[in-house]
Amino acid sequence: MSTAAPQHPATGPQPPGRPSIGELVARISDQFSRILRGELELIQMKAAEKAKKVGTGVAMFAVAAFLGFFAFALLLTAAVLGLAEALPAWLSALIVAVVLLIIAGIVALVGKKMLQSGEAPSVEETKANLKADIDAVKKGFSS
Repeated sequence: MSTAAPQHPATGPQPPGRPSIGELVARISDQFSRILRGELELIQMKAAEKAKKVGTGVAMFAVAAFLGFFAFALLLTAAVLGLAEALPAWLSALIVAVVLLIIAGIVALVGKKMLQSGEAPSVEETKANLKADIDAVKKGFSS
């Protein structure tokens, strides 16, 4: 029985413990597919997180519109009637309308800010992550 290293037709003797070309290709394929799956999962997680922010912003905007409408209708009437006891009715209505519009504007700006914070994942960021993964695989081959 011979204990010599196995012969490889193209490269000659192969030292024990070193993987064959086929095994290396299989490892690369497996690692690359795992990297791609990981990147896709990361993109999905980021998109879901951004969608939650956008949904919250839309809900805030809807609540602002709903409250603004009813506040305008009900509080305007009550405030105008209350102020009309001390001021002319037209001035009472104007004061109350301005205050309510300022409040509705503030709530709308908060909703808009939340909508803007829910941007889609950046393509450049994804490209940079994939490039870093490919560089890591190349570095693994050279070692």
